[in-house]
Amino acid sequence: MKVSTRGEYGVRAMVALARHFGNGPMSIAAVSKASAVPAPYLEQLIGPLRNAGLVESTRGARGGYQLTRSPELVSVGDVYRVMEGPVAPMDCVSEDPEDQTCPLITNCETRPVWMRMRDAIAGTLDSMTLADLIAQSPSQAGVEAESPS
Repeated sequence: MKVSTRGEYGVRAMVALARHFGNGPMSIAAVSKASAVPAPYLEQLIGPLRNAGLVESTRGARGGYQLTRSPELVSVGDVYRVMEGPVAPMDCVSEDPEDQTCPLITNCETRPVWMRMRDAIAGTLDSMTLADLIAQSPSQAGVEAESPS
């Protein structure tokens, strides 16, 4: 299973918004700079994130985008599914039962390994929040190392 740039950039943009959480909206230009996601592509990604209720927009001179809830309450899985759809290393084991298409599903000897793979990926995505990513980032580690004890 390969994560597309849509998924990667969506998570990076959300981490940028998470770092700014509580400080008001961020402009597309600011999110683009903070996440290294090209602004035109970012504009395409923000819409689905807004429609999913993860991001809200504010119009005006000081407008922009911000998370709708605390970074501790947004899992990477939440963002991934908006950007990429259900976790599905194979169509026959998609998280969405309607997407599970294969004539061999009922008698497939290999399906258990694909289900296990799906569950491991989903478990990893759902076990980490945007706050976790910020806390584990190399730039954050450097800040912690520099602070006096």
